[in-house]
Amino acid sequence: MLTKSELRGVIVAIVTPFSEDGELDVASLKKLTNYLLDKGVHGIMTTGGNGEGPHLLREEKKTVTQIVVETVNGRVPVIAGTAACSTMETILLTRDAAEVGADAAIVTPPFYFILPDSCLYEHYERLAASVEIPVVVYNNPLYTGNNLLPELIARLADINGIIGLKQSNVDLGQLVEAIRLVGDKISILTGVDSQFYPSLCIGARGVFSTASCVVPQQMVDLFNAFVKGDHQSAAALQMKLQNLNRFFEYDPGYVSPCKEALTMLGLPAGPARQPLPHLNEQHRTQIRQVLADLGLLTS
Repeated sequence: MLTKSELRGVIVAIVTPFSEDGELDVASLKKLTNYLLDKGVHGIMTTGGNGEGPHLLREEKKTVTQIVVETVNGRVPVIAGTAACSTMETILLTRDAAEVGADAAIVTPPFYFILPDSCLYEHYERLAASVEIPVVVYNNPLYTGNNLLPELIARLADINGIIGLKQSNVDLGQLVEAIRLVGDKISILTGVDSQFYPSLCIGARGVFSTASCVVPQQMVDLFNAFVKGDHQSAAALQMKLQNLNRFFEYDPGYVSPCKEALTMLGLPAGPARQPLPHLNEQHRTQIRQVLADLGLLTS
């Protein structure tokens, strides 16, 4: 069972590869998983936003996590995205993930309805009490509409079974405050690639990362440099990668740019599932140039 001390480092938010007709591409998922493991990532998150979790059927989510678990074979933790609009469905999805061997679940607040803090607290309390694997709270207010304020995160940290937080609120101050309040109780990681080095400097223990799906070695190198106390190298790597990070965080959105970048690198990803947009040629050209600037492609 995953512990808070083991929740650290570069945890890659893996894409879900599809064939051109929109079906799960199991062989490509295995290949991509092995590629990321070979680059030294510290964990893999399945069926999250970058994995198009909201567009996967229940059985597809279970299959994706099962394939990754089997491919990883205990080498790093596998953390499954199991968020849903209702508490009941979230429990069912989390039990599915546990059944196929996930080490933990990562769960945003329910989306669509704007909920008071009391309902958000009760959602996580019931979830943690109803499943057999640990839960990582995932705060992503831009996509859910429900922000978990630091004070609420502090209350959630006292729930048995909650071991960590992925903080994807772009307000770095809320990450700092959460670390001040409960950084000693749970493992707190940023979910914003452009905040990776700054967040480490104020006590975060790692990153749940879209960028590391494309540049896993560089993200691991950044983390290792920080751990060794080489702040100059870590900060330089952060700035070097920022030109790529902006495609995943701002415009046009992170799933299609990530999949396009992987395809350019000769790695299997396939198209994004409808209704997510595809990239236009201008964005493709820009991403291709960024990858060339990073030395990953010949321009």
